[in-house]
Amino acid sequence: MLRRFLILLALLLVPSTIGARGIEPQLVVEGAAPPGGEVELAIHMRPAKGWHGYWLNPGDAGLPMDVKWQLPPGFSAGPLRYPVPSRLTVAGLMNYVYERDYAVLVRLKVPAGASGAVPIRAAAHWLACTDKICVPERGELSVDLPVGTGTPNRAQFDEWRRALPRPLVTLGKFDAGGDKLRVAIPLPASVDVEQPYLFPATDNVVDYEAKQEFRRVGDILVAELQRRPGNLREFQGVLALADGQGFEIRAEPGQVPAGGKAISGSDALGAQVILWAVLGAIAGGVLLNLMPCVFPILALKALHLSRAGGDAAEARRDALAYTAGAIVGTGALGIALLLIRAGGSAAGWAFQLQDPRTIMLLLLLATAITANLLGLFELPVLGGRAKPAGGFGTGALAAFVATPCAGPFLGAALGTALLLPVAGSALVFAALGFGLALPFLIVAFIPSLRSRLPRPGAWMDRLKRFLAIPMAASAVAALWLLQRLSGSEGFVIGLIAVVLLMSFLIPVGLRQKAGERPGLVPIALTFMVIAIATGVAPHRSISSERKVAGADTWTEARVAADLQNRRAAFVYFTADWCLTCKANEAAAIDRAEVRDAFKSAGVDVLAADWTNGDPAITRFLESRGRAGVPLYLWYAPGKPVEELPQILTPGMLISRAQQVKR
Repeated sequence: MLRRFLILLALLLVPSTIGARGIEPQLVVEGAAPPGGEVELAIHMRPAKGWHGYWLNPGDAGLPMDVKWQLPPGFSAGPLRYPVPSRLTVAGLMNYVYERDYAVLVRLKVPAGASGAVPIRAAAHWLACTDKICVPERGELSVDLPVGTGTPNRAQFDEWRRALPRPLVTLGKFDAGGDKLRVAIPLPASVDVEQPYLFPATDNVVDYEAKQEFRRVGDILVAELQRRPGNLREFQGVLALADGQGFEIRAEPGQVPAGGKAISGSDALGAQVILWAVLGAIAGGVLLNLMPCVFPILALKALHLSRAGGDAAEARRDALAYTAGAIVGTGALGIALLLIRAGGSAAGWAFQLQDPRTIMLLLLLATAITANLLGLFELPVLGGRAKPAGGFGTGALAAFVATPCAGPFLGAALGTALLLPVAGSALVFAALGFGLALPFLIVAFIPSLRSRLPRPGAWMDRLKRFLAIPMAASAVAALWLLQRLSGSEGFVIGLIAVVLLMSFLIPVGLRQKAGERPGLVPIALTFMVIAIATGVAPHRSISSERKVAGADTWTEARVAADLQNRRAAFVYFTADWCLTCKANEAAAIDRAEVRDAFKSAGVDVLAADWTNGDPAITRFLESRGRAGVPLYLWYAPGKPVEELPQILTPGMLISRAQQVKR
């Protein structure tokens, strides 16, 4: 501390002719504050060229920001939340700084009786420095906070929130023996660790200039830092990676594992992580073929393959075209997701299903495919006549309708994909499409399997009628989800669009059966219905609703309160368009014996509804290395959080409730 004081004194004594501020602050509010709720504030700091501000622990030199709030009665401000800093070495001294625009976020609690426009004021002090001088600066921050409803500045604040380190729920361990501080960070092996650096939030416990060493021991990342003398009871810090993201960690004294593999600046583990993510995506893609809305498409391709008989060349061409369509389809969705996230929005896998326009399109597609399976008309793409375009289009269609859930293997793979560089992410998304097409590809390229397919016959028509059942169920599910996203207005528009679509497709089918061309007019009218209905699909915001009797709405604060009160909690992340979620709710969560076990053990059930793409849920999913739902977490007092499998059973939940009761 004496060294930091002397350095600052020397910098402050350097003559300065700077008239303007080195850093210009602004207090910004995300939007209107709900009475009795919370709203996000941001202290937006804009350093001038050549200037920098400091993190909460400035390093060898500097001072953190100090803010004194002046709030109306009943209002309270939370702690300052800093983005991940960068390192700046000046004259051999390590500083933790911000050299570009940054925002320090604060959550403001609003009393239930608040109304109107409320003045929020604060007196702030900060240190602005260049590589030669430092200037202590101050400012009066103010903003008038509207209480009630309004359109939030969500995009800007989501971008600022993305710069914050993600909290690791599991507590780490540290060993402060000798001249080394060893910190065991619970970070899944699936997370690509490249060029790591641990910013210590706990001040004056390590040598900031000393080299940091890292090694991987399974799901534990061990950091070895040069220790400074003194007692250490708790360690906090931020683990920063090469891509700019960070993880907020807390550690207590405990055992730190030995051994493991050293991690260098280029981290050889990256290729291995990508390999496992690709294999997980392939396995998850294969399992997606069992989904009710995808299985009929795969079965139709199998029927087409059966019709091909012994023509191996045709079967292989069609299989390759189908595979290309599936790969392009999932790859395009993945790239779109990365672009949306790069724009500052919090989005995850199946993001398109949070938009009623996509649901309207799925409804009309499912209706058309159902009519095709019932023999009311023939869709050339599914019939396999338009080759190879038919195979490609079918593969892309299968990819589009297969995205509602992140099922087994797929959740971790897609979560990893969002942490990888762009090339690695694109490879994982393409692998998902390859897995989706793999069963059909195997049958097409292995003659012994193809020869076992039954010969064409009347059974094909009967099978197609049977396949119409799950596809019609998918259409009904899309209509229900449209009502959830768009209300009764969307439901009525969807019904009208279905009736109009069928009124145009049935005449097309009659002309096809008569051996005539469908005609341009009914085809043009069909596409017009699809375009208009998709374009006018209304959107309304819906709040998270209780999915199970006795379930409350999830918030991180609610979980923290339960643990503080020594209560266990079961949290499930769900969405109306997630088939796996719905199956688990019906088969395991919403069961009388499970509810009784939870009630007897005092377990709180919390539901996080991601149907409408809640950014808070998206950010939490990302912090768990997940790109989508379902996600099931079990919190027990005094124990690390447990992530449950994506396929639940009643016994799995009851046994954990019984352990809590003991």
